[in-house]
This record gives sequence, structure tokens and C-alpha cells, in this order.
Amino acid sequence: MSDFVGGIASRRVAALRVVIVSYPVAMVLLIFLALGFGGTVTTPAVVWGALCGVSQAFGVWWFYAALGSGPISVVSPLTAILVAGVPVGVGLALGERPSGVAYAGIGVALIAVALVSREAKGDEDRPHRFTKKVAWLTVGAGLAFGLNFVLIDQAPVEARLWPLVFARVAASLLVIGIALASANLVVPRGIPLKLALAAGVLDTIANVAMLLALQASLLSLTGVLISLYPAATVALAMVVLKERVTRWQAGGMVLALAAVAMIAVG
Repeated sequence: MSDFVGGIASRRVAALRVVIVSYPVAMVLLIFLALGFGGTVTTPAVVWGALCGVSQAFGVWWFYAALGSGPISVVSPLTAILVAGVPVGVGLALGERPSGVAYAGIGVALIAVALVSREAKGDEDRPHRFTKKVAWLTVGAGLAFGLNFVLIDQAPVEARLWPLVFARVAASLLVIGIALASANLVVPRGIPLKLALAAGVLDTIANVAMLLALQASLLSLTGVLISLYPAATVALAMVVLKERVTRWQAGGMVLALAAVAMIAVG
């Protein structure tokens, strides 16, 4: 839901102007939650949290930009494949060996990318198309989000929610600096502001759930299961925005979700 709301806001104003509102809001909320949860603040918690924040900053910025320019029902599933793939790749580098089902899932994911990326005849007239720019933003966002899972998973469990606080502090400072350098340090008004505030609240809930899940289970499994989030984003895009998808794209989205499930099982 946070992705959908943030994407809608980014269709009205620059993505950076949405993030400079949603991230500080999430930071303040996380500080209050962290104080309630307790936990021990250590150097590893600060370092891993800050590194995670850098990855999150670029991930959300690029993702909102992709959602703002391209079709949400296409961008979201493709991002999820990369989000699922990065933890698997890190697991391989650390010596983990997935099963044949997981390898098959990777193959299905590649087919899904090809199908979802296809545009129907006449799509050149659509305002939100899957262009090369949108494709690169999607890839960048997926890699950044996947790395986010890997980094935050390294934070000590005894720190509770504090790594998320330091992540949001680092991310907020980074996006504000980028916005200032690119002349985008302008707080949106009206509906975009309300959407940005809502995205910040929803993003806080999602990140707390993410960290608690990572602390309670394996990185490779949890990271991939979290990647099933496009189901809600795509459903909202099709119901609320009436986004049109071709049969090939619909088949590709189904394969994308199947690929995520296969990688998780493997």
C-alpha cells in the first residue's frame, strides 16, 4: 500500500519531493516505537542501520520515480524479482546452495521479465509506459531494496528497532541533500502532501514488520517471501487506476509471483 500511495504522489510531483516528506515522518515514528521497544544501541546497530538507510534512500527514490513514470502493475512485479534475487545471490556467495526448484524459479523469473516488459500495439500513446528509463529505474530500485534486506539482517537482534531508526536518519539526510543539490527541496502541498504523509506511516509499519520477520527467520527465506508484496500493489493499480495489461503481461506477472514462490521454496 505504501508503494502504491507513494507512486501516485510521484505522478503529481517529483519523486524526491515525496520522499523528503515520507522519510522524515517515518523517522520520527520509528524513534517513538524504538523507545517503546527498548533495545541496546551498539556500534554495529548504528553502522548496519546507516548503510541500510543509504540503500533504502536510493531504492525508494528510484522506485517512486519508476512508479510515477511507468505502469505500476508492471514495475512492481519486476522490482520484486530483483528484491528476491539479491538475498539469494548473497546466500550463494556465502556458501548457500539452493535446490533445483530455486534454480528453476530463477529461469521462470527471466521469462516473466521478458513477458511483462512487452508492450502492446498502441502503448506508445499511453502516458505511463514501460520505457528504457523506467526499466533502469526499476532495476536500480530492485537491487537497492534487495541489498537493504541483506544489510539490515546484519544488525544485532538485541538492538530491536534502533537499526531502523539509524537507517531512516541516514536516508533522510541523504535524500534531503540530493533534493537540495537538484533544486527539489520543496515540500509538496495539497493531495501530494497527504499522500506522502500516508506513505510515511504505511512505510513505518512495513519496515517494523520486515525487521521482526528477518530477526525471526532466515534471510534467504524471509527476503523472498516479503517480495510477494506486488500482489497488493498490482491489485490496487488495476482496481483504482484501471490500468490495462495485455495477456502477455498478465501471464508474466503470474510467472513473476510463481518465480518468487519457487525461489522461496528452494
